[in-house]
Amino acid sequence: MSYFNVRVYGLLINADNQILISDEQSGGKIFSKFPGGGLELGEGLIDALKREFMEECNAEIEVLEHIYTTDFYEKSSFNDSQILSIYYMVKEIQPLLLDFKTIPFDFDGESLQAFRWVDLKDLNVADVTFKTDQKVVELLKNI
Repeated sequence: MSYFNVRVYGLLINADNQILISDEQSGGKIFSKFPGGGLELGEGLIDALKREFMEECNAEIEVLEHIYTTDFYEKSSFNDSQILSIYYMVKEIQPLLLDFKTIPFDFDGESLQAFRWVDLKDLNVADVTFKTDQKVVELLKNI
């Protein structure tokens, strides 16, 4: 049985013109992506994105504008679902209080998620794992 998997992601750019990247390990895979995740049943996109930032970053965000929605077929790397991803530009309401890393996959203890800032001028499609995120990197490079 195939189904849709709706995902929502936030593009958070700081005052130093760096974008926040999340490095994670899940389902036996290791990957880099933008912060965000799956929509839960009965939840709207904006509420889901705010919830994901609270869960992942312990941070309140303001959602500024829609940037991109997947416009091609992408199969999930984890199951048989078709991925539909929606991206928003966001800003933090308070400064993020995270232990930012400088190298990918620098996990602390049992936590299989780490965050790092990447200079927008240096951002490359190779910095993120999934096809839709790579498309968003291309769009950001042309803004």
